[in-house]
Amino acid sequence: MKASSTTDFLGTLRETVMAKGNASGTRCYVERAEGALVWDVEGREYVDFAGGIAVMNVGHSHPKVVAAIKNQAEKFTHTCFMVLPYEPAVRVAEKLAAAVPGNVAKATLLVNSGVEAVENAVKIARYATGRQAIIAFEGAFHGRTYLGMSLTSKVKPYKFGFGPLAPEIHRMPYAYCYRCHFGLKYPDCGVACADYLKDFFVSHVAPEETAAVIAEPILGEGGFVTPPPEYFPRLKAICEENGILFIADEIQTGMGRTGTMFAMEHWGVEADLTTVAKSLAAGMPLSAVVGKKEIMDAVHPGGIGGTYGGNPVACAAALAVFEIFETEDLLKKARALGEKLRSRFDGFKEKYEIVGDVRGIGPMLALELVKNRETKAPAADETKALVKYCFDRGLILLACGGYGNVIRVLMPLVITDDQLEKGLGIMEEGLAGLKK
Repeated sequence: MKASSTTDFLGTLRETVMAKGNASGTRCYVERAEGALVWDVEGREYVDFAGGIAVMNVGHSHPKVVAAIKNQAEKFTHTCFMVLPYEPAVRVAEKLAAAVPGNVAKATLLVNSGVEAVENAVKIARYATGRQAIIAFEGAFHGRTYLGMSLTSKVKPYKFGFGPLAPEIHRMPYAYCYRCHFGLKYPDCGVACADYLKDFFVSHVAPEETAAVIAEPILGEGGFVTPPPEYFPRLKAICEENGILFIADEIQTGMGRTGTMFAMEHWGVEADLTTVAKSLAAGMPLSAVVGKKEIMDAVHPGGIGGTYGGNPVACAAALAVFEIFETEDLLKKARALGEKLRSRFDGFKEKYEIVGDVRGIGPMLALELVKNRETKAPAADETKALVKYCFDRGLILLACGGYGNVIRVLMPLVITDDQLEKGLGIMEEGLAGLKK
């Protein structure tokens, strides 16, 4: 067979048997992966700066995760926790309740995907408060189900043509300092974007009708937009003043991605409800809602749950993930990785005019590319060209942001120095080749 025949065959078969709407960013078909490296069916090696979109924080095919999956699969793979419960799910709930910020009693609901966690958090918030309205943010991404995409900000491709959307969703500007909605500049702005919530109650929805404010600590698909340190403490205080629950969507930021187990730790904010998924089980389908026990327990028995929620094999993988964080000091590695990335990315900004902004926390960092630093015109075409350039040379990168002009990095936290340098070298070569 020719070298490209397997890829070509799979591509043709895919077009025949799979839905067109379920698109992929590349035509690479993966054969195997280990740590921060991926090999395709043709044997080509890639450095992975995407991590399955923030899912592989402990690395691909970590031996402890693989062993845990095998061990549990040999015992049993499913009973439905609502029918016949089992220890791995209870242990994961215990781990999460301890790890999520907050010195109060907490309870956990285990489900399958990130958006399922989001939907259940909204259900719980509405039930506990007796209110219906939910406030979300511009630039937010909370999933692709009907409620998830209603909470999500970007229209194309996520919401286009799928209406009508879920009611009682209200959207306000996020703290996007690089492109301030209010035309102000931090810190002279006084963090007006947080105080705007008070005005929002006047012109959009009454606080007495608002069940929750849901926010990503750092916008994921929205471009890794990172708020100033005063933002979330002030936002949470306003919520508390009005009996509104605060939901932290830590699906992408959680499990060590920012150098702490959960991003809200950076600001000392304790959410009422926290959603967790992505790197929780190293690629196995598992997500959770973790919240204050009195809020979580407000829902009547049987009101929340699901057939596959807290699958035993996925829970075994999650327990292995927690063990890896502890035994391999993964948070320390994450912080060290973040320092290296920040240093290189700041250097990119100094050297290449196309880099308009560097932002993020720890190893959750991004470059916003612009055609002109004065006008900040988004360099979407150049961003797409950079992603392609890097992929063609063995580096997997992701673009994001409302205008598609942000490069984000989500490499496994276990990436080696050599792998990191190889990837950053390819990135710099690509940046150097773009128009200044």
